[in-house]
Amino acid sequence: MKKLKVVMNAFRCFLGSRWGLLATLVVAALGAYLLWTHTGHVLAAAPYLLLLACPLMHLFGHRHGHHKSQEHGHE
Repeated sequence: MKKLKVVMNAFRCFLGSRWGLLATLVVAALGAYLLWTHTGHVLAAAPYLLLLACPLMHLFGHRHGHHKSQEHGHE
């Protein structure tokens, strides 16, 4: 758990830097390019991406909620 906090702290520091801002803008530009040039492919993949997102949100949502309830003494 401590290692995860160290990694997340380093990631936040990176995103706050100039290189992090540049990386974010590049990823956003590539996403916009992909959406504008391949709209049909993106829309065709949307239901599958939604189905993939559901188990991931379930996994991470329950894990996150479980840690919060332990800190407050609730089940």
